[in-house]
Amino acid sequence: MNKITMFHITECKYCDMARRAIEELRDEHPEYKDVEIEMINENEHPEIIENYDYWSVPSLFIGKNKIFEAALFMPYEEVRDGVKLAFDTALRAE
Repeated sequence: MNKITMFHITECKYCDMARRAIEELRDEHPEYKDVEIEMINENEHPEIIENYDYWSVPSLFIGKNKIFEAALFMPYEEVRDGVKLAFDTALRAE
């Protein structure tokens, strides 16, 4: 199983949606609780983000492979689907 790396910023409603989705999905799918998620605040770690290819946050990666990137005006359901895809991809990559 691979870990998920999530790039975020503090004052971001889409990042808040992703964090909410993580909690909900872990409650609904106990196997997701075993997936490690490394949260990286892009404002605090510019030296890390320069090694990844994304434009907006939240962005979720497994290794250098981008699994999900939020977009402006994206509804919660799409953010949740992206987080779920990241969990499922992490579980498949054993």
